[in-house]
Amino acid sequence: MTDPVSTPERIVVVGGGLAGVSAAGELRTRGFDGEITLVDGGPAPYDRPPLSKAFMFGTADESDLALAKPDWYAAQRITLRTGAAVTALKPDDGIVELADGTRLDADVTILTTGAGARPLPVPGGDLPQVHLLRTIDDARALKARLVPGARLIVIGAGLIGAETASAALQLGATVTLVDPLDPPIVPAVGPEMARYLHDQHTEHGIAVYTAGVSEIRPTGESVTVVLTTGEELLADAVLVGVGSIPSTELAEAAGLDVDGGVLVDEHFRTSHPAVFAAGDVARRRAADGTLHRREEHWEAAQLNGRAVAARVLGQEPDPECAGWFWSDRHGIHVQGVGSMTAEGETVIRPHPDDATRPQMVFRVRGDTLVGAAFIDGGPAVRAARIIIDRALPVDPAALADPSVNLRKLAKG
Repeated sequence: MTDPVSTPERIVVVGGGLAGVSAAGELRTRGFDGEITLVDGGPAPYDRPPLSKAFMFGTADESDLALAKPDWYAAQRITLRTGAAVTALKPDDGIVELADGTRLDADVTILTTGAGARPLPVPGGDLPQVHLLRTIDDARALKARLVPGARLIVIGAGLIGAETASAALQLGATVTLVDPLDPPIVPAVGPEMARYLHDQHTEHGIAVYTAGVSEIRPTGESVTVVLTTGEELLADAVLVGVGSIPSTELAEAAGLDVDGGVLVDEHFRTSHPAVFAAGDVARRRAADGTLHRREEHWEAAQLNGRAVAARVLGQEPDPECAGWFWSDRHGIHVQGVGSMTAEGETVIRPHPDDATRPQMVFRVRGDTLVGAAFIDGGPAVRAARIIIDRALPVDPAALADPSVNLRKLAKG
């Protein structure tokens, strides 16, 4: 085979999520003139964050979820193959095999297979009343059960669980939230903001239990959720939001290195030189062998997709910037940038109208900002990201002062 980085002529992208579509588009943006085939087993590439928000509320339909308009693929000369999943990778032979028997030629394969929702590993975790939320089919099935008065139990109060609990409440369901952590999402936003956000569930009428789940039993057309405390809760539907599992089956079968994700180097290359991986499925390994956590947020998938396209073409990607995520619950828009688990001290900026409510929480090491979390942060979020990316020195006292505009600090 020819050098898969410097002279690819045919590139196959496996997985039609955000990372895959971003990779395919970026290849064209960066001047690649060869064949690009994007393969996805579903009906068409679509966006997933709205599944627990706009799609659940009915303010967005399936066409609104499309990651690109149908004519975009033709305009970019990207062959989109949907409805036939990839069944095997044969990188030594330069072949990608599909379920319908098609064999695609590939000088380079980019794996963007994403991750699936983690099931609840307890007796009854597979009952029909128990739902996951990762695909549009999952969202349709759950939404059909969220009629006014329906009893929903959400297991897992992370981002997906909290968003869905909030949405279900607004749809008229009676909602119960179960999580062994009190509060959850501390690594994402810090303990102070996590506490405030978790307490919002109770204030909005959601029953919250700090416990695990030991069993789910059928009870007529409903189910009984048995908590590790011994308490029993009756539900018409259960949503499990306890994390994700990277979709590494193809990589494993192809003999690629896998450890909690498909292992890639700093160039997004797997253990086979003709296969790259990006997005939720990829786990980066530093030059010294250190394994990083998988990046599972929306923007990370988009930027990973663009970066892997650059690396496949032997080009330098855009400089990496501080990670960013967002979430919505109970009318609150939550955002985070950088790392709230990095070594340093916590600085809290209270809400100007309510000193008991954190509006911004910062993680500071000396005079360096390394992470920040916001409630309805507006332009301050971008300012904090600039400060982190440029390593601009900051005064912790200024960060804590509601009268200080972060955009002024970002100007250096």
